[in-house]
Order: sequence, then structure tokens, then C-alpha cells
Amino acid sequence: MSKIPSTYLIGGAVAVAVAVGLYLGVAKNGIPPQGLGRGLWRKIKKKKKAVRVYMDGCFDMMHYGHCNALRQARALGDQLVVGVVSDAEIIANKGPPVTPLHERMIMVKAVKWVDEVICDAPYAITEDFMKKLFDEYNIDYIIHGDDPCVLPDGTDAYALAKKAGRYKQIKRTEGVSSTDIVGRMLLCVRERSVSDNHNHSSLQRQFSHGQGQKFEDGGSGSGTRISHFLPTSRRIVQFSNGKGPGPDAHIVYIDGAFDLFHAGHVEILRVARELGDFLLVGIHNDQTVSAKRGVHRPIMNLHERSLSVLACRYVDEVIIGAPWEVSKDMITTFDISLVVHGTVAESNDFQKEEDNPYAVPISLGIFKVLESPLDITTTTIIRRIVANHEAYQKRNEKKAASERRYYEEKTYVSGD
Repeated sequence: MSKIPSTYLIGGAVAVAVAVGLYLGVAKNGIPPQGLGRGLWRKIKKKKKAVRVYMDGCFDMMHYGHCNALRQARALGDQLVVGVVSDAEIIANKGPPVTPLHERMIMVKAVKWVDEVICDAPYAITEDFMKKLFDEYNIDYIIHGDDPCVLPDGTDAYALAKKAGRYKQIKRTEGVSSTDIVGRMLLCVRERSVSDNHNHSSLQRQFSHGQGQKFEDGGSGSGTRISHFLPTSRRIVQFSNGKGPGPDAHIVYIDGAFDLFHAGHVEILRVARELGDFLLVGIHNDQTVSAKRGVHRPIMNLHERSLSVLACRYVDEVIIGAPWEVSKDMITTFDISLVVHGTVAESNDFQKEEDNPYAVPISLGIFKVLESPLDITTTTIIRRIVANHEAYQKRNEKKAASERRYYEEKTYVSGD
């Protein structure tokens, strides 16, 4: 034994340990151990199949509720495949989308819990598409929220998946919906004429369920007053990466309102993240945004905006309620290496201001203006709604009618 090199002894011990570990692991997984013969080795070498789950949606005006649904769906499997419904399908089943397909694709791909995206997914799970999901995409389960998804004929869009026993349900995120957000946007638009005044106020009541001040009252309250969102520390932890920067990380900082989080935001965050190892995002509080953008802004409150930004895969950490000015103390505290700002924003007059919020990083030579990939702002989204508000009114009336039919049918069946 003394002549056997110690390397062989150590190597042999490691091999035995690995074999025992594999053996016990196989036994633990419910496969009866049969020794380390060829049959067992085949089972050991056979890689465990990842559970792939599928979730689809329009993801129009994507918000933290959508992100939370995707987070919950991802938790039910190992890989999440997301189908983004085409513009044509949305128009046929609901009405015109606010954000076109290419913008919705950018938004969904940027969500940290999404592994794969299918473009132009159908609105309804048909027999052929379900077979394609199972055979080509290796999907194990189809996921949807506990809110109804009703087709124009009043039937359940996921009936086939449920019948096949391959359906799983998640809890809908309360306190937000695209319908509600549309109402908030309309609250920040003043009437232009007597007739317009009637249409806008009527639409506002429909979308916001009568909450908030009416246009005819001359109200100027912020749209965020009608938010039903109740922030909790648990939700923030669920969305957070939970990891800080490494000791020598190049930390990039970008700040803003990030209201109605959209594809323009996502793309500038992507560009900013490429400049360093860690992206820190400062989100201004509601009072700061109102002071700079007007009393009707922001549309989404601070915590809602924070969750949307946290869900983005390019973001490592956020400062909730970041100061308007980037101070020397702030740069030192967070060890910021570079401060950036996009060329497309609600206002780019910051360098003309007497108190430039980026004066300190500029003086330190760590400030950079980035070319924004997309020419989209929060105002862009609001204008889309206002320009076609009648279509969105019909869209939401159609949705409400379909849901009423669904619940009436559900009540009748259960009572029978």
C-alpha cells in the first residue's frame, strides 16, 4: 500500500463518493437501487427532463401584474415559454392594442423569469396549437390566472387544456389591470371641448369605476390616487435579485420616473447594463415626478413603478425614491462608476437647469449621455390612448360583456 501513490487513493475516494452520491440520489428519487451495474448507470446518466410550462397573453401596456403572473408561472416549472398574441388576434377578439407586437415582444423578453418567447401566438388554445406546444415545444403544462379568459362566443379559451389535464392555474395579481391603467391615463388629460368633456369623463368613470375626480369637476388630482396597489416587503423581495455587486464591480447608475414602463425604458436599460457589471436604477418618488411633469403625473405610483423596473432582467437593483440630484455622497455610498442618461426622455433640459441634477458626476468625469434605441416616452403611450379612446371604450365594454356571460354560465352550470 505504501507504494500506491496518494493521488490514486484520493482519486479513488472521490470516485467512490461520487458513485455513492449518485446511488443515493437515484434511490431518493424513487428509482430502486440495483447496484452499480449497466442498467443503473443508464438511469444515472439519463438527464432528468426539465418541466416546461407555457403561458400566453396580449401583454398590452405591460405592468407589474403581468410580471407577477410570469413569476408565478415560472415557479411551477423549470423553464417558462411565453406566447405573445399577435396584433390581428387581439383586434379580432378584444379590439386594438395600445402597444404593437414588436414593443410587446421587447417587454416580454426582458422579464427575468422568461426563458423563451413564441411570437404571434393564437388568442385561443386550439387543438392544433396545443398539439404543437406538447410535441414541438415539449410543454408539460399550460398556465393561466384565475381570472376568466373568454372568447367572443362566450367559451373558455383554455377549455381544451383543462380537458387534457395539462392546465395549471395561478392567482391573479389584485390592484392593477390594463383597463385601470387606461383610466388613469385619461384622468391626466384635460377636456378640449364640451363634447369631448362628456366622452372623456364617461370613459374615465368606466375605466376607473367612478374613483378619482371627474373631468367636469375640474379636478387636478394625480392619477395615482386611484391605485388599488398595496405594497408589501414580501412582494419586493419576490421581484428582487437578492444579490449585490461584487467587490470590483463597475456600477452604472441611471435614474428616472419610469412611468408606464415601456419598450423605450427597457431598451435604454439594456444599453446601460452593457456598460458595466451592475446596473443600479434610481426611481424618483411621486412628489418629484409631479413637480417636474405636472400634477397628473405619475400615472403609476412609486411602488408600482419600482416593481416593473425590478422585473427587468437588465436591472440588478433599484433605489426606491431616489433623489433628484446625484450627490457626491450618493456616488460614494453606492460606489457608482458611471452615471448615464438617455437622449429620449420627457424632458432633456436638465443641462440647461440652474441646478443640474448631474452636475456632480459631470464634474467628476463619470457622466455619459446614451443614444436611446427607441423614440418612446410615457407621453407617447398616453397619446395613443387619447387618439383612439372610442376604440378602447368599445374594447373594454366587449371584455366586460364577455366576462359577464362567462360568470352567468359558470353559475348556471354549478347550480345545475
